[in-house]
Amino acid sequence: MLTFKTAGESDILLIQQLAHTIWHSHYPGIITVEQIEYMLKEMYSSNCILNEMADGHIWVLLFLDDQPIGFVSYYFEKDNRKVKLSKLYILQSFHGLGYGQEALDFAKRCAKELKALDLYLTVNKQNKKAIDAYKKAGFYIEKSVINDVGNGYIMDDYIMTYNLK
Repeated sequence: MLTFKTAGESDILLIQQLAHTIWHSHYPGIITVEQIEYMLKEMYSSNCILNEMADGHIWVLLFLDDQPIGFVSYYFEKDNRKVKLSKLYILQSFHGLGYGQEALDFAKRCAKELKALDLYLTVNKQNKKAIDAYKKAGFYIEKSVINDVGNGYIMDDYIMTYNLK
């Protein structure tokens, strides 16, 4: 049974370990290994995660029985009443078993509890598997964006949205 546990400071090392494993198994071929290492360092440093937690980002670990298999992170944008699902990652050995859809359903429930109008995320345009999963969950491509992530790297993404109204 998949369970969700709100993460705290004591869970940061586990989040970092999961991110390292997941990114290195999923993203080669989509982005370079150098970009993976750069983004892991930037997005998953202890300070970055702590700052996000302090700023209201909710980090949630996914467990299958007692085994950690992934995580999600989201935050509520009060001004526009949207929730951004900033991270949803599951270990590759657990792909195709419905846990990603369960995680998306969890994010939808959390967004509805916050009385958000929309739930949205960004996804790399080359990440076809994820795009298909998001479409299956009712998300649509809202727009295309290119973001500079520093060190000469960019992310060529879609913003995908799920309407909660």
